[in-house]
Amino acid sequence: MIAEKDKTAMLNRLARVEGQLRGIQKLILAGEEDCEKVAQQMSAARKALDKAGHTMLACMIEEQIRVGKTDNLSELGLLIGKYA
Repeated sequence: MIAEKDKTAMLNRLARVEGQLRGIQKLILAGEEDCEKVAQQMSAARKALDKAGHTMLACMIEEQIRVGKTDNLSELGLLIGKYA
């Protein structure tokens, strides 16, 4: 279960990513020729989404450990490999 403060932070981060993606779409639709500007915005959105994903992965690992679903490190490694 995501802690309330983490939930708020996650929703804020996802809203920023959503805004970045809309901005990218507007740049492309407007015929913006500055490819570097578009690529820069794509990179920022990807990094923000990656950070959100890492937060969720940490939440899953904590939950696995807390409820005792993970008996050894190899199971955690599989979880990390699946989502990282």
